[in-house]
Amino acid sequence: MAKAQSSLNYAAFGIGISASVNQAYADLKKENSNMSFAITGNYFFTPYVPIGLELQLGTLSGGSSTNRSIDVDGRQYENKYKALLLHMDVQAGELINYQGSDILNILKNFYAGGGVGAIFNSVTAQRTSPYDPSYAFPGKDSGVNFMVPLRFGYEFKIYNGYDQPNIRIDIGYQHNLTFGEGIDGYDDPPTRFKNNSLDQFRQITIGLKLNLGGERSYDKEIRGY
Repeated sequence: MAKAQSSLNYAAFGIGISASVNQAYADLKKENSNMSFAITGNYFFTPYVPIGLELQLGTLSGGSSTNRSIDVDGRQYENKYKALLLHMDVQAGELINYQGSDILNILKNFYAGGGVGAIFNSVTAQRTSPYDPSYAFPGKDSGVNFMVPLRFGYEFKIYNGYDQPNIRIDIGYQHNLTFGEGIDGYDDPPTRFKNNSLDQFRQITIGLKLNLGGERSYDKEIRGY
């Protein structure tokens, strides 16, 4: 009876760490792969609906000031950014009845989500064209842009002796839309350069969440079998 009751319970609060491979989709033709790292405070509204407040530190870069086959105009940047995000995911287990089904117990851990936040840009950029010294590339080396993360992925749950999910391993994809021209620091006029879409960047992420306390109960067994 005690174990049956505990299998309905879960810890509502936790902390997570993650690492991501980043790539920007901004104004330059060639963008590089870089890394970012994050720490997240999590609140689990249910075992399948985590809400996270995330601090992220990372790098975005692209272009070349010396190789015209990479960037014909010699633009090059590196952005050592910080981002603060609030996001929520909904896992399939919140929406389906997975009790007693091996297949549904696998599928219950897929999730999709989104959020809002801000990216704090710190850009080092090639400001003067190496091929046309009379032209200075317009833009800013620092600034803040509003940001919308779109997320999906899969979470592996590791259960303790009471069938409560106390360790979670997350593999996910996140696509970040930013509103402004801050990612690469270039704000060139569209009459001179193609510049007709939002700056954005994608992340492939692996993360670890630890549940720390604040026990809550759920309306069905979390493990499911």
